[in-house]
Amino acid sequence: MGRRFLITGTEGGVGKTTIGCALGFAFRARGMRVGVMKPVDTGCIDRDGELYSADAQSLALAASCAIPLETICPYRYRSRLAPAVAAEVEQSPPPDIATISRYFREIANQSDALLVEGAGGLADPVAWGTDFADLAAMLDLEVVAVAANRPGCINAATLALSYMEAKSLKVAGLILCDVDQEESPATRTNERSLQRIAGPLYLGRMRYREPLAKSIVESLL
Repeated sequence: MGRRFLITGTEGGVGKTTIGCALGFAFRARGMRVGVMKPVDTGCIDRDGELYSADAQSLALAASCAIPLETICPYRYRSRLAPAVAAEVEQSPPPDIATISRYFREIANQSDALLVEGAGGLADPVAWGTDFADLAAMLDLEVVAVAANRPGCINAATLALSYMEAKSLKVAGLILCDVDQEESPATRTNERSLQRIAGPLYLGRMRYREPLAKSIVESLL
């Protein structure tokens, strides 16, 4: 069995899908069958009478994953909220963990590596009583945490690392992602700070609109 990862964020809007797509493409380029999953997506748009997940589509295309999108992303909501909250607000069925686990096994059986992207951060509830950290533990996933290179990054990354430790999760590492082209004192110093805070768990930095560093990919193979 190949490696199975949860791509999560230290908070929302940090570049999870960017990192997930880059990893999917890189693994596929090395001849691997890459499965992808976005078990729950929020902020989806209506398209042809159905809710469409742009993140799930992007992951599938990057990894050349031909599995149906209904399996890759079984739960979709319009509201850009934590999944359990979005389901409640929209009066829609909440994500069912057993269904997610079944689809996960189906994808895993066809894959050499599997990338599961969360929605928001680790502590966001998938369903009430189960957050993404719990899901990672249930599915035996290694966690790749993505931090946005912007002010507030250090605090968010430190809290995420502490939460992973408290939950006894398998941690593959932390990646810093440039989400904006503009530089600031924070973007110029965040990497050095994360190297000190995360130590060997710091995998590297993905610079704005540049390919993912080979060293990051190889650390996850």
